[in-house]
Amino acid sequence: MDGNSLGLLSKDAERCVLRVLDEWRKKAIRGWLEAKTPWFHMAEKCGEKCSKLVGAEPDEVVMTGTTTVNIHQLIHTFYRPTRRRKKILTDALTFPTDIYAIRSALVLRGQNPGSDLVFAPSVEQRYLDENEIVNMMDEETALVFLPSVLYRSGQLLNIEYLTTEAHSRGIAIGFDCSHSVGVVPHHFDKWNLDFALWCSYKYLNGGPGGSAFLFLNKRHFNLEPALAGWFGYVKDRQFNLSIDFEHAKNAGGWQISSPAILSSAPVEGALDMILEAGMDAIREKSSRLTSYLIYLVDEMLGKPPYDFGIGTPRETERRGGHVAVEHKESMRISEALRKRGVITDFRPPNVIRIAPIPLYNTYDEIWQTARQLKTIVDNKEYAKISKVRKPIS
Repeated sequence: MDGNSLGLLSKDAERCVLRVLDEWRKKAIRGWLEAKTPWFHMAEKCGEKCSKLVGAEPDEVVMTGTTTVNIHQLIHTFYRPTRRRKKILTDALTFPTDIYAIRSALVLRGQNPGSDLVFAPSVEQRYLDENEIVNMMDEETALVFLPSVLYRSGQLLNIEYLTTEAHSRGIAIGFDCSHSVGVVPHHFDKWNLDFALWCSYKYLNGGPGGSAFLFLNKRHFNLEPALAGWFGYVKDRQFNLSIDFEHAKNAGGWQISSPAILSSAPVEGALDMILEAGMDAIREKSSRLTSYLIYLVDEMLGKPPYDFGIGTPRETERRGGHVAVEHKESMRISEALRKRGVITDFRPPNVIRIAPIPLYNTYDEIWQTARQLKTIVDNKEYAKISKVRKPIS
């Protein structure tokens, strides 16, 4: 029940990893051009596959780097402060690494994070109000960067509305879609996003620390990448090894280093599986699974002595793929669940994140999870667990 943190290993992903290992063994350096999926083109080939999940053109998506590296690359590319416009608007509930990167970008541009980083306030420390975010898009805003889904509460933002409103004010906008790609259909080109990025190890089931993705709207292909690297060079002239950088006029131009082939191989197989299932079918089942979980928490666990609550929007169209189940003893209860073989995770201050994954979780498993929660409270099993939080929980 933790695929929103790390998706499970699929047979397709395992098969691709074993294939690439065998190619490395038998072909050595020739694998860059002679592998089944030539390593030299793997980033673009996987980007093309993933573009179908996010509603983009094939050359607007590339598999590259890691989430945080891609944040730095795209924030630095689009953040061009002027005397009038110098603020970056984000939110108070986003994943911390996004804030670290934004602050870094401000400092490196000679700006003051204390005054030039603006946070949209939260509602009840759970949600964001899109209208309030729009109201904060003023003449001093240079860039807006937001999550597609809040990592604690699971709220799904209205990306199209926010993008339209930002553009109407002359502001570029981008999204961290790590908690939505692979479980929620997206339409980046239709919505006219400027840029987006996401990891592969959650709903894309690409493996721990797997290669990440970025989307760049084709309108911006002629921009200069802020962080230049040789794998962003024009592809057919990359090995000319010129000291003058000429970036590819597509998303691939924003690559920096050679792709991590062994971390990319499982992503290739996992994408095939997701494409076969289809995003509409995935979203429909995901919505039904999370609705069932919310129903069970309300009916079985919402009253004393259980006192569990739901911190996720109840409207299907306003939530992603996980449910924030709240309890004052959430950290220890989450650990008690793990001892019973149910893997969830804890997010401070009081959230157990439960993510029924449509590709492999069942309705019966959701029922069993709810029963386990009830039993843990009935037996006060959480009271036997230390209040000291583990490094990863």
